[in-house]
Amino acid sequence: MRNRLGSELRGTLELTLAMVLSGTLGVFVVESGASPFTVVFFRCVFGAVALGAYSLVRGFFTGHGLTPRTFGLAALGGVFIVFNWVFLFEAYEATSISFATVVYHTQPFFLVLLGALVLRERIGAAKVGWLAVAFAGLVLVSGVRPGDTASLKGLGFALAAAVLYALATIVTKRISGVRPHLIALVQVTVGIPLLLPFADFGEAARLGAGWGWMAGLGLIHTGVMYVLMYAAYAKLPTARIAVLAFTYPAVAMVVDWAVYGHHIGLVQALGVPLIVLASLRVTLAKAPQTPQAPQAPRTPPVSAAVPAPRTEGHAPAAASPAATRSA
Repeated sequence: MRNRLGSELRGTLELTLAMVLSGTLGVFVVESGASPFTVVFFRCVFGAVALGAYSLVRGFFTGHGLTPRTFGLAALGGVFIVFNWVFLFEAYEATSISFATVVYHTQPFFLVLLGALVLRERIGAAKVGWLAVAFAGLVLVSGVRPGDTASLKGLGFALAAAVLYALATIVTKRISGVRPHLIALVQVTVGIPLLLPFADFGEAARLGAGWGWMAGLGLIHTGVMYVLMYAAYAKLPTARIAVLAFTYPAVAMVVDWAVYGHHIGLVQALGVPLIVLASLRVTLAKAPQTPQAPQAPRTPPVSAAVPAPRTEGHAPAAASPAATRSA
């Protein structure tokens, strides 16, 4: 019992730190001074280096479990993930970090809707009700007025990013027996050739100090942050993960106010708890309520644009020597 409690405490600290780092992501994007496509391209480059080095040191390439099918699914998820980043960063430019982040956290509802359309999953009356609550919160948060082109544009980009994240989740759920670190590595690696035609290298050459911010996005927000998250997922029950995930938008809103003086209005603020409450209710509708023994890393139901949103079953990975050394 004591070991389990200690493990959960460590997992809580790891995930909290990861979510705090997520909350600073917007500042790194804005301060880089680069266009969204260029930022995401170099995030993929630096992120691939960081995740590749970590996986190599930990021995994750041994008994990796990747097959042509799982690699293809991971690559498809990568397409959705990298363009999800592009749209989210476009939303930062069009509106504010706070606004874009809150709207982006409608991800769970698109996951429910896409699950019904693509996987024929049944949506119960309770979920329909919470979806309505979330929609009401979204209307309040948007605060969009006729003629407010910037807000409408930002709203559209943030919603598009949320949809792409949900699609990535659905695809990645079908992968089993592969460590999430390797799935994430495949996904960011796929982003390099995918975004190469859109990256502006002339712009990148003129960035100066902006290179430090872009390197931070790859090394900190794609390397360190994901390692912390995957380590925490192995130690925490789903309910704890879902609750701690909302540290991300909370920190993002505080940082946006502290650094840029941006804040949402009173009416918009009324919509935030509606989205948070509805998201938690939908996410935890079928979640186990009792803590489980540590297992192979799993991904959260709600998170900060995670490259490998969910994976199903990791028995092959857990049986490998590398798995026995996992955090």
